[in-house]
Amino acid sequence: TLGDLPDEFLSDIGPAIKKVALATGVKEYNIIQNNGKLAFQVGAGVQRVMAQTYLLTTSQHIPHVHFHVVPKPNEKEGLVLNVAQNWPMKKAENEALAATCEKMKARI
Repeated sequence: TLGDLPDEFLSDIGPAIKKVALATGVKEYNIIQNNGKLAFQVGAGVQRVMAQTYLLTTSQHIPHVHFHVVPKPNEKEGLVLNVAQNWPMKKAENEALAATCEKMKARI
């Protein structure tokens, strides 16, 4: 997973991702990096779109960190996500948010 990589590897990966993304020639794109099997459980619509861009990997035989650069040349091509389905808004109480914030700060 991304969390398993040493920081010095990450400093090398960032510029490489940028170069690949810019080499696509489009101004807009998505960069995707999944961590763990649950991170790639997506609906059929997203799988269909990703398969059309030749980026669908349903599972890894040897777990490794990799990135997908998905060009977004227009509204119908590239990665298409429905925000309401993929990131449903959840109401959180201020106290719960504050507690989560404190836990995250302690881990940083």
